[in-house]
Amino acid sequence: MPARSSAVPAGQSISSTAAIPSAANMAALRPVRETLQWFRQERNWISERHLQVCRIAAPTFFEQKRAEWMAAQFRAMGCLPQIDRAGNVVAFLNANSQGPFLAVTAHLDTVLAPRREEDIHYGADGRLYGPGVSDNGAGLAALLALAAAIKANPELEDLLSSIIFIANVGEEGEGNLSGMRYLCRQSPNSLPLKQFLVLDGPSTDHITSRALASRRFDIVFTGPGGHSWSDAGSGNPVHALSRAITLFTEHRAVMQQQPSSPRSSFNFGIIDGGTSINSIPSQARSKVDLRSESPAKLDEMAALLHSCVDRALEVENERSAQGGRPQARVQATIREIGSRPGGGLADDAPLLLAIRAADSHLGIRAVLECASTDANIPLSLGIPAASIGVGGKGGGAHTPHEWFHAEGREAGLQRILLTLCLLSA
Repeated sequence: MPARSSAVPAGQSISSTAAIPSAANMAALRPVRETLQWFRQERNWISERHLQVCRIAAPTFFEQKRAEWMAAQFRAMGCLPQIDRAGNVVAFLNANSQGPFLAVTAHLDTVLAPRREEDIHYGADGRLYGPGVSDNGAGLAALLALAAAIKANPELEDLLSSIIFIANVGEEGEGNLSGMRYLCRQSPNSLPLKQFLVLDGPSTDHITSRALASRRFDIVFTGPGGHSWSDAGSGNPVHALSRAITLFTEHRAVMQQQPSSPRSSFNFGIIDGGTSINSIPSQARSKVDLRSESPAKLDEMAALLHSCVDRALEVENERSAQGGRPQARVQATIREIGSRPGGGLADDAPLLLAIRAADSHLGIRAVLECASTDANIPLSLGIPAASIGVGGKGGGAHTPHEWFHAEGREAGLQRILLTLCLLSA
């Protein structure tokens, strides 16, 4: 098992004070200064790697080809990569790399995937277009850029010998942070991981220092089905599911009007069921995402979801009994398909202080936020972690129209490198 600090309850903060060197003094050191300039000199190389990695489809659960490509890139630079049993790419700078390690990570998987290589392309406006180019092609390109920049300067490589680069699986959707869970809880390599800097998307205007807890459920109503006329009165799974959703949303709308309640959200993101317009469906399904800044509120929402499903089931079966078809009843199951724990960093955590110091030196203004990222898992276990953007601009995440523009990427990469140097000094 990886080394970790004492676990803290979800939603509480990890705090550990330590002196952070001056960012200006660190940036003035010759090996650091030269490497900060490398990102500008090699911007075309970075953009080309960004294009190539995004052209390798990697929807959640199917990241293998992209993982193999990333491992080959790290190997070509002189790093020592390996792919663990979960599918994560773990790249050491050299044979002398020793822990405890500061892990720099970016997730491999995307919500949508290109069907053809040409779906990922640069437009006349200089933007890179296609599924996953910002989330998280930008993060993967940053991993490669950082590794190449460090390997180009042996003096800096010595300073950052405790850094490892990880391209992990299972961050999106029903991946349920599986790659990060494996690294933090199950890795047979027993990597001593002391903290995580998660690279996710382009924006540099926020720092995710608090983990937003979430739970996800698969709701299925089933029934005998039948003809819409000759079997009229039979229990209808679609009707029951619709009622359950209505009951839940109406109750939550009332609860969210209470200003003292912690912020929370819900989303019925998938609804499926039925075969034809004149057939009573035999099944109806929905997948729902629940999130809250309060673990207690999240559990309350989950309990409400169960009670609404039970009530909808009761009403639909009463209706079928009144319609003369008491045997044509519906049934329901709720299965939890994902759970992301909460946690957080205190304002005086060294990781956060280092990011803030780098931001101040580079003139970057960022706000602290609560969000759901790969950092959820280490934070919930008491391991310091934060998620930041890698620079550049992007939009349309999780849609076929996603885009990325490299303007501002150099500052984002300099921010990451300077943060790593401050933490390693």
